[in-house]
Amino acid sequence: APAVKPDEMSVEEGESVTLDPGVIRNKNDLLTWYFNDICIAEINGDQSKICTDEQCEDADEMYRERLKLNHQTGSLTIRNIRCTDSGLYKLQISSSSSDSIIKIFSVIV
Repeated sequence: APAVKPDEMSVEEGESVTLDPGVIRNKNDLLTWYFNDICIAEINGDQSKICTDEQCEDADEMYRERLKLNHQTGSLTIRNIRCTDSGLYKLQISSSSSDSIIKIFSVIV
C-alpha cells in the first residue's frame, strides 16, 4: 500500500483544530482515532467514546473535555490546543464492506 501522506496542519496554542477525514461516513463503520499510536477516541455505530481504557487514562487526562467527535463526518475537534498535542493523529476507518482506510494528520502547534 502506498504510504499515506499526512495532512499537515499548523495551529496556534489555544486555538481549536478539526481533523476532518473528508469521507462520507457509513453508519456501521468503526472509526478509531489514534495520537502517536495511542487510541484516543472511537466512533462505533451510534456510540462514541473518548477512550477511557486503562492505557488511555493518560489520553483522558491529556484531553479532558477538549475532544469533540462529530458522528456525521467522523471528524475530531481538539479545543484549546497545547504544545503537547503536536504530533501525528491517525484515523482508521474499518468497514465490513471494504478495506480499512487510514488518514493521517500531522498537527504542529
